[in-house]
Amino acid sequence: MSKNPIELLAKDLNAQGGVFCPSPLADMKIWDGHPKVYLDVAHTGEAKCPYCGTVYKMKAGEHFGGHH
Repeated sequence: MSKNPIELLAKDLNAQGGVFCPSPLADMKIWDGHPKVYLDVAHTGEAKCPYCGTVYKMKAGEHFGGHH
């Protein structure tokens, strides 16, 4: 799939601080590729999909302000 990391804005994360892969943000169709996988991006700033290797990371200067 995508070789370059997918840069995320705080608004791209769900309420728990994560995203799902495959993702339209990575120019993927939900049905195209593999099962839907939750990736926690907020805690470390990035996460890699175990199925396709796509890396999702927070854009520089972005901070997730979710509840703890």
